[in-house]
Amino acid sequence: MSAEQVVNDFIAAVGRKDQDAAMALVADDCYYDNVPIGDMRGHEKMLEFLGPMFRSKGPVEFEVLRQASTGNVVFNERIDRFEMKGKALALPVTGVWEVNDGKITFWRDYFDNGMFMKALKGE
Repeated sequence: MSAEQVVNDFIAAVGRKDQDAAMALVADDCYYDNVPIGDMRGHEKMLEFLGPMFRSKGPVEFEVLRQASTGNVVFNERIDRFEMKGKALALPVTGVWEVNDGKITFWRDYFDNGMFMKALKGE
């Protein structure tokens, strides 16, 4: 499976809120950096951070607007839609992914935290 297909399958699993299928595509020691919030390594830390999204009542969607890949690296521009603290959010995100041996080993997302905080406040 190509790196791009692994990332696409992960995104689809997140959209279905299928935590097991999503995490099956992530290496046990995956490095995840959610800029500007912080970074973490491994399944347990990722699940602590992403778990509320999988358990939320509202929909979760990573709408990929543009995507390019070369070798084991995938870049995408997305709109991430999810619910947090009772608010529906749509956040522009840029992601960088590395895939090795069919597993995501590196994932870094960039987004505007100021825009995120305003959306949480309903501004």
